[in-house]
Amino acid sequence: MAKIKTHKATAKRFSVTKSGKVKLNHTCRRHKLGIKTAKRKRNLRKAGYLSTSMAPAIKTLIQK
Repeated sequence: MAKIKTHKATAKRFSVTKSGKVKLNHTCRRHKLGIKTAKRKRNLRKAGYLSTSMAPAIKTLIQK
């Protein structure tokens, strides 16, 4: 049986922490930034974590 290949688009967007959580960067930080408040943009800078129910699906896509 062949190896499962890494899904490169997913691997660029998500990473797995040492504790096993799936880390992601927030969206909505590219354009139309004048409309968004400073507080909103500041909070979007911080990394987000994927929900525990969605994490196994992403982990299978980005396995090495």
